[in-house]
Formats: sequence, C-alpha cells, structure tokens
Amino acid sequence: MTAMNQTGEAKGILQALRTATIALCLMAAGGAASAANVLQDIRYAAAPGGKVDITLQFSGPVGAVQAFTTDSPPRIALDLPNTSNGLSARKVTVGSGATSSVSAAEAGGRTRVVVDLLRPAGYTTRSAGNLLVLTVDAGAAATANSIMVNSADPIKRAPSTLNLANIDFRRGDGGAGRLILRFDHDGASADMRTEGDKIIIDVSNAQLPENLRRRLDVTDFATPVASIEPRANAGSTRLVINTSGAYESSAYQTGNEYVLEVSPKHSAAVIQAAGAVIEVGGAQRYTGKPVTFNFQDVPVRTVLQLMAEESGLNLVVADTVGGSVTLRLINVPWDQAMDIVLRAKGLDKRRDGNVVWVAPQAELSSYELAVNQARINLENSAEVVSEYIPISYANATALASLLGGGGGGAGASGGSGGGQQRGFLSPRGSVIADDRTNTLLVVDIPKKVEEIKKLLETLDRPVDQVLIEARVVIADDSFSRDLGAKFGFSNTDTSHSGDTTTTNGFNLSLPVSGGGAFNFSILKPSSNLELELSALEQEGRGEVISNPRVITSNQREATITQGDEIGYVTPSTSSGSSTGGGQAISAPAFKDATLELKVTPTITQDGRVFLAINLKKDDVKSFFNGVPSLTKRAITTAVLVDSGATVVIGGVYEFRERQDISGLPWLRDLPVLGNLFKKNGKSHSKAELLMFITPRILQVPKR
Repeated sequence: MTAMNQTGEAKGILQALRTATIALCLMAAGGAASAANVLQDIRYAAAPGGKVDITLQFSGPVGAVQAFTTDSPPRIALDLPNTSNGLSARKVTVGSGATSSVSAAEAGGRTRVVVDLLRPAGYTTRSAGNLLVLTVDAGAAATANSIMVNSADPIKRAPSTLNLANIDFRRGDGGAGRLILRFDHDGASADMRTEGDKIIIDVSNAQLPENLRRRLDVTDFATPVASIEPRANAGSTRLVINTSGAYESSAYQTGNEYVLEVSPKHSAAVIQAAGAVIEVGGAQRYTGKPVTFNFQDVPVRTVLQLMAEESGLNLVVADTVGGSVTLRLINVPWDQAMDIVLRAKGLDKRRDGNVVWVAPQAELSSYELAVNQARINLENSAEVVSEYIPISYANATALASLLGGGGGGAGASGGSGGGQQRGFLSPRGSVIADDRTNTLLVVDIPKKVEEIKKLLETLDRPVDQVLIEARVVIADDSFSRDLGAKFGFSNTDTSHSGDTTTTNGFNLSLPVSGGGAFNFSILKPSSNLELELSALEQEGRGEVISNPRVITSNQREATITQGDEIGYVTPSTSSGSSTGGGQAISAPAFKDATLELKVTPTITQDGRVFLAINLKKDDVKSFFNGVPSLTKRAITTAVLVDSGATVVIGGVYEFRERQDISGLPWLRDLPVLGNLFKKNGKSHSKAELLMFITPRILQVPKR
C-alpha cells in the first residue's frame, strides 16, 4: 500500500512538471508573439558641432518607428510598436549638447523612448540592422520665429509626387483666416516657417498646376491674411502668405488636406503660463497651458495620450478611434489643440469632471440617444401617482392651463397627447383644476409631480399691492405758477402755439385733441406737497375737491371717477294702433361729464412702480336743441416712479366769465338814452385742474 502511494505521488509530480513546462512554453510563445523585438541597450556619444548620437540596440532588425516632438517642454519621442523594454535602467543621463537625458517605458505591447532636451533642437534618424541612431542637434540655430520639423520615419520613405488640386480660403471664428490645401491623394510632405510678416509653406513632393499659379487677394475677408502667392519651385510647391498686423498661426494635416489657421492677436489677449485664460476680444474661448506640438504622421491615439499628459486629465479613448495625423501648432492652449485634432478626424469629446471620453461623433450621438431613450422608456414604465395640491393665492384654473401647456380649463387639462410632453407634464400626465376649492389634482409619474410642486411653491405666492392716492385740485393760475417754481419745474411762462398750450409751472406739454394740453411732471417723495395744498386752501387760491384712495394688486387696473350726469329730453314715437297711427312722446337721456382716472401699476424688481395712466375729462360746452355738447380731453401715458413719488398732471382749464348790469329801473331800458342810467361790469377768471397721483407699495409679509 505504501509503495503504491509513493508511485502515485511520483506520477502526480511528473504530471505537474509537464503542465508547468507546457505553460511556460505557451507564455514564452505568447510573449514572443506580442513583442517581436526587444530594446536591449541605449548608449550615447558626443558628435562634432555640439551634436549627440544616441544609439538604440534591438534584439532584431529595426521595425516601424513613429516620432514626434514638443517644445514645451522640449522633447523628442520615439514610439516603437511591437517592442518590449529590456533595459535594466529606466533612465540614462546624458547632459551633453542640447540633450539632457533618455528614458524608456513599455505599455500595451510597445515601447516609448523619450529624449528630454535642455532647449528645442532638431534631429535626424538612421537605421542599420538592429541599430537605430538618433542624432540630436545642438539647438543653437533655433530662433523664435522658426518651427522645428522632425525628420520622417526612418522606415518610411518619401511619398511619391502628387499634385495640388485646390486652394481654398475662408473666414473662421474670431476673424481668423483659414487656408485649406487639397491634394489629389494623401502623403503631402509640407513644411511651414515664418519670415517676418510672411508665412511660407513648402510642399516638397507636390506639383503646382498652371490653373492655380495666380495671386489671391483676400483682404475683403477682414483677416490677418492679405494675399496668397502660389509658386512652382523646381518640381515642388511653395505658398507665400502675406499678413498684416499681429497674428498667431497654427497648422495641421489630415488625409489629403493641409490646413493653416491665422488668427489675429488682440491687444486684450491674456496668456499666462499655467492655467492660462485665453481671451480674444474680451470673450473667453480656451483655458489651458500653451503648448507647441509638431507631429508628423503620428497615430491619433498617441497624440491624445500626449495631450492627456499635458493637461493632467484622465482620458478614455474609444476602440474605434484610429488613423494618423500630421500637426504643427505653436503656442496654443492644449484644449484648443485637442479640439483641432478632434475636428480633423471627425471625433468629439464629453467631459465629466477630470475624465474626458473621446470617440467618433456618430458613436457619441448614438450613445446619448440611447441614454435619452432609456430614460424616456423608464419614465413611461413608471407608476403614476395622484397628488392634491391646494392653491392659496393664485387661480387654480390659470395654473392648470400653464402646467398643461396652455390647454384645458377648469374641467381638465392634460391627458395623453401623442406621446409628446406638454407643458410641465409627461406624456402620461394630466392636471385638473377645481374652482370651488381652488385645488389642483395632478396625475403623473413621481418625478414630474415633485417638479410641479416645487414650481408651484414659486408661483403660488401673494403679490404685493399698491396704494394709489389721487388729489384733484382746482387752483388759480398764480398757484400753478408758484408750485412750478417751488418744485423746480423748468417752464415759467405761458405760450400758445397752434393747438398746444404750455402751462405755467410744468416741464412737459402733452398735446391732446380739443384745443388744450395736458402737462406732466414728477415730484420726489420728499416734496412738501401736503403743506403746499394746505396753503392753497388757506389763501383762497384754490380747493382740493377730491382725495380718493384705492388699493389694487400688482398689474391690476384701478379706476377713479368723479363728475355729473347731464340730463336731457329726446323726442321719440310710440308704436301706434293697427291703423298705423303713432303718438309723439319724450324720453329722458343722460350724458356723463366726468373726470375719470384709470391707473395700472406694475412693481419692478428694483422696488419702483411703472404706472400706465389713462386720464379723461369731459365738460359741457353748449346745448344744441336741448342736447348737451361735450368737450372731451384725454391722455394715455406711462411713467416709472419711485414708491411714494407723485405724478402731477395739469393743463385742464376751467374758464368763468361774468357780466353784471346795474342802473335805474325803466330808464336804463330806454333806447340810446338808457346808457346814461345804467352800468355794465364784466369779469373773467381762469382756474386749472391739477391731478396729483401718488403710488405706494404695500409689501405682503413673507411666510
């Protein structure tokens, strides 16, 4: 039994060893499949002219290499697909020429080699067998206006010659000029540089057709670009862009298009090193650290990863994002650079806090539509509830109409309406108003019911009221003149011009029909109006004939009427007998000769009162066959005043003429001689009707 157990244990151990060996072999095979090459060593050596040669040694022949540079901070990056990192040290310190150090890191089956520079510098690469040599220039030739152009991928060769198919110029946002060069196929090798007020674009592998060899004057576009001069240059193409004024330029290339954007540099532009706020003409557009990118046929995913490192954001890139981009941007905010890349590749982004999701526009739209549809489906499947909401101050019927999108009345408002939301209700919601109890019955899903209750807390509240006090005063001409002088009104004489009468003491004449004029002024709340009116009555120069007061709610009309009914008799014919005869009878009729004031107050948010005033004054002018003829005066105006201020309306006059005859009885009636025995006396007086309107806000205490 023991021997059998020992034999079984030995067999188990051998089986475990075989399984482990097979697993190790599979892992080795999988590792070899996932990383076909290995970076084994990095070494450097000083070269003439301050250059530095950095040699990368691999386990096999050098494969594809993708290179790009940044100027802030200055770096050269090499991406090595299907390559694992076999270095023992992660960083190699150089400290020679423009080169500071070299570091390597592996992620996702590729290795990135980053050369940190002391200053911006150009470079070249060459490969031989399993060695890749990167030569970094000294950097002394770099100037403020030049752009570093990295060399092409050492594995890729220059593309074949292509033709420039079209030159297009457009005006972009903020007065920027956009130059779009379209080629007959991909692979244009474009180089941009700045020389003073000119931007020069050289495309070494593109020919310029005869029909495009003409100067383009684009000054009418009102951009920093004045003209574009395409030139053929020994089998290549050169475009000279003449500019005017200060500008900023950026360029990117995608597919068969090369796009140059030239934006005006405003004097109000503010650019700060970290967390900068970019303002153009006072309007904020982009925030972020200004960076300079120089990409030559680099995968979009690599560019987005670099931008994520610059911004400090967490970036999530969809699996469907692919392709390469050639991009040259100088001193632009990183978020603007990201928008340019996304726009060039038909991508879009969504940001949630410090996480940015990048995907094709169609994919993002489909996702958001799906989320919205799921929300709608959830609401449609939710159980409806009923809620009785008593209304305290507002009208329940009016609120029901508002909540239901303007439909319905006291009986019902709402109901299913074709699956579309109406007003504040869901497609399944309804609202009914009960006028007797001023209560709303709301039937809807719980989410909508809570939203409606919060809305009603804002709408169902007491409105402020306004006390309107009116004083109707009959004063002689001298009092109105004195009142105008005391309260600072500008006009101090009486003049007549056509139909318009400018009255003493008031600063604004409003002509009306009937040959008269209303006049208008405003007294501040601190004016001593009560004292002046008391003095008026004590001195016998006038009388306060009416002082009505009325309280009305905000935006509700208040009416004050005072006057007489003038009676008269009108003849009419009564219905006769069957023989057709009739009898003439007299019937009484009346006409109103009244002073009527209508005021509609509106309380503004700053505590003042907007008054819509309608004033009408009718007087009996004469009688025609016993029927009174009226003189009508009316004014409709609006004025904004402080609470407690007084609006003064004048210009309504009452004229009185009196003729007295005295003398000896009988003798004064004799023809001609009677004038010796009698005395004639005539008197003429004029009084002005003044209307003083004072609104005061009566605020309702908040609960």
